[in-house]
Amino acid sequence: MSNPTKSTSKLKLVDYEVFGCVQGVCFRMHTEDEARKLGVVGWVKNTRQGTVVGQVQGPEEKIHSMKTWLSKVGSPISQIDRTDFSNEKEITKLQFNGFSTRY
Repeated sequence: MSNPTKSTSKLKLVDYEVFGCVQGVCFRMHTEDEARKLGVVGWVKNTRQGTVVGQVQGPEEKIHSMKTWLSKVGSPISQIDRTDFSNEKEITKLQFNGFSTRY
């Protein structure tokens, strides 16, 4: 049985768009790896405008970690200029089973 004083984290959803040198640098692959490591679900995709977009869902503290990674870390040779987050909201259940790359 879980301890009620432990963080009973709310589930969150957030959309993101990453700007900078984020295509052709394995950004999507590393995003998938990081999401799986953190235990969040969602998707990632390249855009025709040269950005990377996606959605992340999971416990609030894990979403916070993923947002930090998407804003400041990225793949080893990417260069993130900025990351926009939108539609952040609480959800009652996860809408995906895992994290995937969309084409």
